[in-house]
Order: sequence, then structure tokens, then C-alpha cells
Amino acid sequence: MRNIVSFCTGLFLCLALCAACRAQQDKSKRPSPPAKAECKLPDGKTVTVDYSSPRAKGRKIYGDLVPYGKVWRAGANEATTLVTDSDLNVGGTPVPAGSYTIFAIPNADKWTLVISKKTGEWGTAYPGSGEDLARVDMKVSKLSSPQENFTIAFNQSGATCTLHMDWETTSASVDIVKK
Repeated sequence: MRNIVSFCTGLFLCLALCAACRAQQDKSKRPSPPAKAECKLPDGKTVTVDYSSPRAKGRKIYGDLVPYGKVWRAGANEATTLVTDSDLNVGGTPVPAGSYTIFAIPNADKWTLVISKKTGEWGTAYPGSGEDLARVDMKVSKLSSPQENFTIAFNQSGATCTLHMDWETTSASVDIVKK
């Protein structure tokens, strides 16, 4: 009888572990779910940003959870990626077609977008300035109302895709055009 109880307990624990692993594989159920921003360039080429969208949850974000003056992964979970199938100018800086990891350096009045040549990082693992393709100044403005979810989006006006990073009460933006 004791063997049957032990076997059933072990089987139950194994099934519970399998269910927990399967739930972790469903990225949409994460506290910071995956998100995507895409902009179509005039010639049909695209610029795509894949990221995870953390929530504020009542926390002070900039200057606290995300410190000023330090490299930040611009999202959560896997590193935020920028993929383009066209050569670009990002804030006036040339960026060849390809895949990149993007980071940000937030400050109260100015942000810097860091475009890294190294891809495949997890989380906060900034590979260092030796891997930077470019550092580009971003414009900073205040949002009209607080935003709970960190969001990366594009506004398109003619041939210009303006990338926005919005969270809490801050919006940081940079213009992207086809080279």
C-alpha cells in the first residue's frame, strides 16, 4: 500500500512540474508579455522591434526602478531586438540592414538609444560599448497621462517612422528613415 501511495505522489508531482513548465513556455502569460512594433517603409521594407512589456504596478519607474544615466534593456525578459531589411538613418546615424539589440540610457531630460551589434542576450546583459554600432540621441517629452505598460511603437508620417518608448509619464522618441 505504501508503494502505491508513493507512486501516486511521485506521479502527481511529475505532472504538476510538467504543467508548470508548459505554462512558462506560453510567453503571453508572463508578467511582462511579449510585444511587437513594426513600421513599413515606403518601398515595402520593414523595421520591426520585438520586446517584452513590463507593467508599472504602482512603482516609480524612471530615476528609481530604471536608474538615470545607466544602460537599460528597454523592456523585460529577452533583450529587445530591432530588425530591418533596409539600410536606415536612425536619428541621422547610418544603420545597415540587419538584426540588432537595442538598449536605452534614460535621463530626466535626454535619452540615448544604444544600438548593439551583438544579439541573443537575455535580460540586462549589456555587452559593452565595444559592441555598439551607434548611440543616438532621443527626444524626451511628458505624456499627457501616466502609462501603466511600457510600450514601443512607431508613428509614421510619410517616409519617416518615429520610434516611441512610452512608460510612466515619459515618452522618448527618435526618427528613422530609409537611407
